[in-house]
Amino acid sequence: MAHIIVVGNEKGGAGKSTVSMHVATALARMGRKVSALDLDLRQKTFGRYSENRRKFLEKSGLNLASPYYHDLPEVDPETLKQGENIYDRRLSAAVAELEPDSDFIVIDCPGSHTRLSQVAHSLADTLVTPLNDSFVDFDLLAHIDDDGKKILGPSVYSEMVWNARQLRAQAGLKPIDWVVVRNRLGAQQMVNKKKMGEALENLAKRIGFRTAPGFNERVIFRELFPRGLTLLDLKDIGVKQLNISNVAARQELRDLIRELNLPGVNADF
Repeated sequence: MAHIIVVGNEKGGAGKSTVSMHVATALARMGRKVSALDLDLRQKTFGRYSENRRKFLEKSGLNLASPYYHDLPEVDPETLKQGENIYDRRLSAAVAELEPDSDFIVIDCPGSHTRLSQVAHSLADTLVTPLNDSFVDFDLLAHIDDDGKKILGPSVYSEMVWNARQLRAQAGLKPIDWVVVRNRLGAQQMVNKKKMGEALENLAKRIGFRTAPGFNERVIFRELFPRGLTLLDLKDIGVKQLNISNVAARQELRDLIRELNLPGVNADF
């Protein structure tokens, strides 16, 4: 069966689609069969990223390894069983179609609580939660006291993950490997970064996740999106000499892939 990677939290702007596209493309470039779904049916950033890639490669005559993007199938409401949710059916139908011919399925969730997101989390073998290095984002995981040291209790997103874990346990499935990815780590604001690190380490022990370094804030990510490209494609489109920032960003991606510890995958790319 395909290994399902769900990228989600309940806040926009944390880098979910950037992480989704780079992880999916990295796996495809390693020769894995990778399928992709975007559950943000309104914004579809991951879907547009994938479509931009398809159009650019066609226009340029390039043949670069890519994830196979798939829209959720439409479902006739009259075919639903009594009490069955149409979004449950659409997602389960998509996964059932993709699983036989995929090594990995990468699912990008919206930055809000939706039925699709809730169901997707229960399907996750690996759950990746990008988080800006900010206590504003941390509040999605847990409530803390006013000096950022004492954890007062889990927050809405952690509770959703807990419910997903319970559903998987009841179905006899293996536990979710939950990885919180710290995005936009910078050299500045060292006090805040230290406090965030301590708070995450404390919370990780209490509710069961691992932490991994993500991507720093870089202009290159905004420049790649219109062409659907990733950091790994730069040399293939004729960039002969990567600048220091791009080299560092590629290393961040290698580190992230390594930390995800996906089955049969190493970060030698």
